Amino acid sequence: MSKSREILATVVEGHGVASGKSNDPRFPGGTLQMQIPFFLEFGLDLSHYHTGTLNLSIAPHRFEIISPTHTFRLVKWHPTEPAEDFSFVACRVNQPGCREKCGGYIYYPHPETKPEHFQPDDILEVILAEFQDNLSYGDTVELEVDESLVRLI
Repeated sequence: MSKSREILATVVEGHGVASGKSNDPRFPGGTLQMQIPFFLEFGLDLSHYHTGTLNLSIAPHRFEIISPTHTFRLVKWHPTEPAEDFSFVACRVNQPGCREKCGGYIYYPHPETKPEHFQPDDILEVILAEFQDNLSYGDTVELEVDESLVRLI
């Protein structure tokens, strides 16, 4: 990352759709597990990443993706759901006091193409290389992002 910025964020509960925790029969195993093969076709290999998102609130801030690491348009990942646009921004997550930062991507299904399960403007969904079983809702983490890729508002 060229000029990184660390943002304090709070772990919050998401919809459970990306991971499959919502048990929505349309998305067996979760949306992310269904989408990963399509992202691979476009050049982003997430096959070794955790198939769920860590939902991070950066309130009172909001975010704007300026220059995503990857953007994929009109991804038809589901037989009956409409095609969607997705952007990804490389990032790192660290619990304060820990030495190791976990690499990942901000996962951003574009709201203008997303049919449902919208996130508030202060929530970032992050796909991590490793499952973080030591995190709980309400925990604070540091999200490290390149300032040229994401802007805080």
